Amino acid sequence: MTRPFRFGVVAPLTTDLPTWLAHVRRIADSGYSTLLMPDVPRWQPAPGPTLAAAAALTDLRVGTWVYASPLRPAWMTAWEAHSLSVLTDGRFELGIGTGRPGIEDELRELRLPAVPPSERLARVRETVSALRELDGPDRHTPVVMAVSGPKARALAADVADTVTFALHEVPRGEVARLAHDVRAVRDLELALHVPVVGDTVAPFMAHPATDPAALRAMDSLAVLPADPTAAAEEIQRRREETGFSYFVFGAHVADAFAPVVAELAGR
Repeated sequence: MTRPFRFGVVAPLTTDLPTWLAHVRRIADSGYSTLLMPDVPRWQPAPGPTLAAAAALTDLRVGTWVYASPLRPAWMTAWEAHSLSVLTDGRFELGIGTGRPGIEDELRELRLPAVPPSERLARVRETVSALRELDGPDRHTPVVMAVSGPKARALAADVADTVTFALHEVPRGEVARLAHDVRAVRDLELALHVPVVGDTVAPFMAHPATDPAALRAMDSLAVLPADPTAAAEEIQRRREETGFSYFVFGAHVADAFAPVVAELAGR
């Protein structure tokens, strides 16, 4: 089944507040469906309060992209997600994963206990289970899982609504196979995290040392052309060939891609 397009923007608050709020309004007026916040302690305000402010300002959906499970207890993450779902009248989606590469160093800097990989994934499951209990029968907070390995993919097929693959340096064909395998288990929405547009790497979406030319050479799906017309053609190709329908960009291209988003989203 071909799902309708939707588009999200990772837009952390890195400017003064009035400038960021004006950007959020432009995003809301441009056909994007979702405003997303990374989970990067001390570099920006915490995701929850920031998303609540954005949701009060616009009719955008809001979400985390993505909470790192080792940074907080499972029940605390679930409580915050449920609260945001209530406060936004169902416009919040919980993005969650096991943490960026180097999460061990971050945990040490924050004086938090080290969490082994197996426990990080178990914490994701615990979080979703607690969220479903808090939501009860009358609410369903959507869950987006960022995955890479087979155990994470299996968990996403079991508990998530949307899955995105944290596999930037993997060729198109391999990601397409993984997407097919996940959807063979259950018809999940497939989200594509696109940190590189042209030769620009989006802050908070990939390591600053990411090489756009190397990603293009391996035919990575983490890259889109900078030209909006070419990007639109490639986005359509990816939905037709692989099933990706939810595309997430960095805030730096939100304005330039607005016409493409409005056209593809039918707005």
